[in-house]
Amino acid sequence: MGGMERLLEVMRRLRGPGGCPWDRAQTHASLVPYLLEEASEAADALLEGSPQAMAEELGDVLLQVAFHSVIAEEEGRFTYGDVERGIVEKLIRRHPHVFGEASAHTPEEVKARWEALKAEEGKEERPCGLPQHLPTLLRAYELQRRGVEPGSEEGLRAALERGDLEEALWNLVGLFAKRGLDPEGALRRRSLRACREA
Repeated sequence: MGGMERLLEVMRRLRGPGGCPWDRAQTHASLVPYLLEEASEAADALLEGSPQAMAEELGDVLLQVAFHSVIAEEEGRFTYGDVERGIVEKLIRRHPHVFGEASAHTPEEVKARWEALKAEEGKEERPCGLPQHLPTLLRAYELQRRGVEPGSEEGLRAALERGDLEEALWNLVGLFAKRGLDPEGALRRRSLRACREA
């Protein structure tokens, strides 16, 4: 039995008759906080760089994929096979420069093509085209990266002079967006450093 199939079998046992009462009580909705927490912990581990922590935390994210897949399987909605097939097809479809005849020579060209293909697929139906549970700092970054009220150095200075910290923060995020830097990752790294030094 392969690695993922073994994980799915363990989850089916936990969810089945005689399984774990907590696991059996969970739903897609009840697991959302755990998915967000596990993704955040994985991000921390990736930034800290410990191979053991990275493997452990990515395993916890994979557990969430298995958990949701087994719940959906029980409901007859989709299976893990559908999840895997969907992402494989998406990767091939969005990389025509690798799997097709298109060409792309820089990461910027690849990202632009990815966004264009995503828009063609109708993935821009959410408000501003962003997931509802995206961390707020990352949401502000993505909005400004897409040209929605981009902040500036002048805007930052003016906002600080007025004492408008909300506007100052927006403009500071705009500076990150202008330089193609991730403020969420930067603040996460700085927070980790503060915790280590405390």
